[in-house]
Amino acid sequence: QLRLVESGGGLVQAGGSLTLSCAPTGSTFTINKMAWYRQGPGWERELVAAIPSGGSAIYTDSVKGRFIISRDYAKNTVYLQMNRLKPEDSDVYYCVADFTFPGEYYQGEYTYWGQGIQVTVSS
Repeated sequence: QLRLVESGGGLVQAGGSLTLSCAPTGSTFTINKMAWYRQGPGWERELVAAIPSGGSAIYTDSVKGRFIISRDYAKNTVYLQMNRLKPEDSDVYYCVADFTFPGEYYQGEYTYWGQGIQVTVSS
């Protein structure tokens, strides 16, 4: 089965930088949009950044100018470079990707979530 594997989380001092990475493993697939979410203050997870295949990145207002999302298409990897981190950025971050599977009769699109990775920013 398909998995999204996240890495790069941890503890960092305020004002510092951290880069998250995410790559899939486990099956034959095509990746469409990739994104990073975080848990946020409520029940619904909030979008941090997203980047479709061949498209432009989007960011939530609170991270604009500080975070950069990028993709290495050859490695099927998405990155989230987080700069000038603030304590309020502390959260569990989730990698999210939309997949299609060539062997399917209907060629549906499926959304997969990583297990989440902790980012803690100290003041």
